[in-house]
Amino acid sequence: MAYTTIISAAELAANLHKPDWVIFDCRFSLADTTAGAKAYRQGHIPGARYADLNQQLSAPAKAYTGRHPLPNFAALSTQLAAWGVSNRSQVVVYDDAGGAFAGRLWWLLRSMGHQNVALLDGGINHWQKQNLPVTTVLPKIVAGNFRCYLDEKQWLSASEVENALAGNSITLIDARTPERFQGRQEPIDPVAGHVPKGVNRPFQLNLDKAGLFRPAQQLKTEFQTLVQSRPPTQVVHMCGSGVTACHNLLAMEVAGLSGSKLYAGSWSEWIVNKNRPVAKA
Repeated sequence: MAYTTIISAAELAANLHKPDWVIFDCRFSLADTTAGAKAYRQGHIPGARYADLNQQLSAPAKAYTGRHPLPNFAALSTQLAAWGVSNRSQVVVYDDAGGAFAGRLWWLLRSMGHQNVALLDGGINHWQKQNLPVTTVLPKIVAGNFRCYLDEKQWLSASEVENALAGNSITLIDARTPERFQGRQEPIDPVAGHVPKGVNRPFQLNLDKAGLFRPAQQLKTEFQTLVQSRPPTQVVHMCGSGVTACHNLLAMEVAGLSGSKLYAGSWSEWIVNKNRPVAKA
């Protein structure tokens, strides 16, 4: 069985021994960019490799980009092979933030043509609550043979977003908190507010109190209420830098609403051009 959206702790535990399964620890903190790697060294799911949001899953930020530009896909393909990923691999990604960071690698792999990638529901937090094993032992990696089949239609540029909004051909969903979306609080980026005509759905709404994804039917109802009659293929997700937006995209896939896309540069890229409009409240 292939897992392409989310996977439970029990399902992962039952398959830990399989050689064609590759697990990634994607823990990260915007406040302390070394925290994720430290947490990994202190204990991770057996066999997991560590994938760093800044180092491997993003390109260096420039004056004209957002905070987490898309990575060099050729370099990432080489890195994935070095991590032991092949095109036949079942990949599982996790973090300790409800999937806020691991969703980035889930989306990147899908954009590179690798469908068999799933996010661990509940992350390492839920894993440990189930008394499942963690280790400090680094995995013994056998290099894989990963070939990238990149689909650049999975994301939009700032100009494409601007034109599509002007033509009313997309619904733009912003995954940031209401305070940031409304421009009442901005702890990260130099300009507060949101893209005009965007709608707000904080990614945290995809999870229940235990940090697990809400039922697929509930997610479907909520997203359909938000986008109304708009087909999923005309829905575009954004956030602060194109990371947590992947969580909403994943939630739509869990809900059976397949085909939405990412505004990869997101808010931190939108605001580098002072000619682009900004809305508040």
